[in-house]
Amino acid sequence: MTSSASPHRTALSVNVNKVALLRNTRHLGIPDVLRAAQICLEAGAQGITVHPRPDERHIRAHDVHALAALLRQWPGREYNIEGNPSHNLMEFIRQVRPQQATFVPDSEDQFTSDHGWSFPQDAQKLAPLIAECRALGVRVSLFMDPVPEQMAQARAVGADRVELYTEPYAAAWGTPQQGAELERYRAAAQAALDAGLAVNAGHDLNRDNLAAFVRGVPGVQEVSIGHALIADALELGYRATVQAYLACIEAGQAGSENS
Repeated sequence: MTSSASPHRTALSVNVNKVALLRNTRHLGIPDVLRAAQICLEAGAQGITVHPRPDERHIRAHDVHALAALLRQWPGREYNIEGNPSHNLMEFIRQVRPQQATFVPDSEDQFTSDHGWSFPQDAQKLAPLIAECRALGVRVSLFMDPVPEQMAQARAVGADRVELYTEPYAAAWGTPQQGAELERYRAAAQAALDAGLAVNAGHDLNRDNLAAFVRGVPGVQEVSIGHALIADALELGYRATVQAYLACIEAGQAGSENS
């Protein structure tokens, strides 16, 4: 959580990858990634997320550094850099030292993140990289599938948080499987909390499904939202969209507190 929010409030971190993706289709520098992040922060977002892939198909190296400089002007807001620590992520972490590094097990040419780390298979390679981040003062979150049995092992390798991969929940939204999927995430989050981990979440969360997720899943510290939020911003504008997502979070937390 950021210092500007209470420990029981879910933070919204806006992933600006898709702003960079659109910019990269031309050589005009628009839309401006830095400007997008600035407006989102002004509207109340508690953080900014980027996932710089090795092929730079959206976020580029200069974006990572420019956004770091911007976030330094916003005390209490957080910078989250995602990626595979076996690719280009660690160099950014060493240079920028964001508040949070989210380790994601993507391949270099992967279309989008679609699975989490697995234990014990990934433990040996992750442990020293997590230790390096923590020595730099950087919190580590591991991108994980909602499997309760994996959470204690994520903690054992030194992670501070897990980011629950929420695409299966989003895909089940509005179907008979919705309740069962939400229960999977509730159980995984509770297992994470019991293991001493904090809980983040992200992937395909949107204005329809976000409040129910926050209401039903315990202890969510942060949601990282990019594709849906930027798509909504094309119609509503960044400011109104960020405020709408914050309202969803508030509605979900109000429901949780009243249940």
